[in-house]
Amino acid sequence: MNEKKIFILFCCILVVGTVFLAGCSQKEDRDLQATTTITTPFTGGSPSGGPITQSCIAPTMGNTGETPDFGSHFTATGLLTRPTSSSIIVSMVPKVPLEVCLLYGRLPGNYTCQTPAVPATAGSALNITITGLLPDTEYYYRVFYREPGIPGYQSGAEHTFHTQRSSGSTFTFGIQADSHPEREKQMFNSALYDQTMDNVAKDQPDFYLSLGDDFSIDNLIEKDQLSQASVDAVYLNQRNYLGLIGSDSPIFLVNGNHEEGARYMLDGTPDNPAVYAGTSRMKFFPQPVPDGFYTGDPDPVEYVGLPRDYYAWTWGDALFVVIDPYWHTPGIVDHVPGEDTTIKRDPWATTLGDAQYQWFKKTIEESDAPYKFVFAHHVQGTGRGGIENAGLYEWGGNSQNGGWEFDTKRPGWEFPLHQLMVENGVTAVFQGHDHLFVRQELDGVTYQEVPLPADPNYSMFNANAYRSGTELPNSGYIRVTVSPRNATVDYVKSYLPGKETASEKNGKVVYSYTLAPR
Repeated sequence: MNEKKIFILFCCILVVGTVFLAGCSQKEDRDLQATTTITTPFTGGSPSGGPITQSCIAPTMGNTGETPDFGSHFTATGLLTRPTSSSIIVSMVPKVPLEVCLLYGRLPGNYTCQTPAVPATAGSALNITITGLLPDTEYYYRVFYREPGIPGYQSGAEHTFHTQRSSGSTFTFGIQADSHPEREKQMFNSALYDQTMDNVAKDQPDFYLSLGDDFSIDNLIEKDQLSQASVDAVYLNQRNYLGLIGSDSPIFLVNGNHEEGARYMLDGTPDNPAVYAGTSRMKFFPQPVPDGFYTGDPDPVEYVGLPRDYYAWTWGDALFVVIDPYWHTPGIVDHVPGEDTTIKRDPWATTLGDAQYQWFKKTIEESDAPYKFVFAHHVQGTGRGGIENAGLYEWGGNSQNGGWEFDTKRPGWEFPLHQLMVENGVTAVFQGHDHLFVRQELDGVTYQEVPLPADPNYSMFNANAYRSGTELPNSGYIRVTVSPRNATVDYVKSYLPGKETASEKNGKVVYSYTLAPR
């Protein structure tokens, strides 16, 4: 028996609580040629250690089914981020010290590969990156774990993810905005948020975008309770909700004004709201960095690293572009926690900045995707309304008095943002901030205000800011199905059981329209 056969024989020893033998073949499968990168537990503004890369090994855990007490071992269970054509991140936060690995494969319950088991520190984020995956492929995976000194592994439920879709594919993604968990009863109800997440899970979107104001730290600032630990708690709380879908649908975040991930908050020290917010975001929701698949912000922020605030990627026939003014405006964009909100500020001071503008221009100009979707917290970063603001300041070039000032206010910029999108065939802009559903259109570009996911009062906040379009009350989420023929945008409503009527049912599509490829 040669050395290769001896190695294969030893590979076939599987551990599922006790040791037993099973068939482990070295078949020609790209999964078995993959590499797995494990990011060590995250304890600050950068990983506590470097990545560990090893060859993918054949499974040694087997398929045991979900352990009943799986959730008791984790403060936050698995959440997917940064999917590409060949990789994905699985993020989790153990409640106790654990040894963790993943099993994954292309068939339910049939896992052809396992990541190396790594130690996980209680309370610290463990972000495991799987690489070497096949493009446009559905994968199934489980989290396996054990406490130190315990011989047998336990496992979580089976989940799925999909790598980058190829051109011509049909796929679905979802969008929400402004969950505001800190505004209990006024805009937020925990059970209703759970209901919305359940509706999303049934639709199985390839990924899910949240357009900001999901991690407000204003109350912490106003009450002088700000610390890295208190901000971490805000982000971990949101994992309780987005984690309900995040094990199967990767999560993308857009920076909002209440996150306070903002340049004006920086003071040259590591102890300020912007640094705390940026650090928590990277720890618990690892967002895209420029890496060949994603493009985006290449400039690090002191004590934070890459802010991961603007980025773009292509999926199937669609280009997705996330933009952000808050990290790039030197002054105050919207508000200062605890400050009088009536203080007037120069709207021309709010900006994407030169670098982000040139990146945005290059991204939408060079893409030949039939659909181009742009995501922002708000068209101006502040104020209310959609196309009512699209002609103003750097978005439209005019001042409030109607005078054209773009050329003097933005020297070196070819077009204001709206005109730039018109010239380059942008399909739709999705924004939040205004807390209701509104669909509008201007010069062939759809402007979609995204509703709240958990407003128990089913309100229409700020409706008077909109002078045209279709307006509908909260709550729910936006489902977009992209196909070569068209993209269908559905408003899926969420209702608590006692709020349903004969005509208003949870999960009902209350408004739908289509977008043609450009």
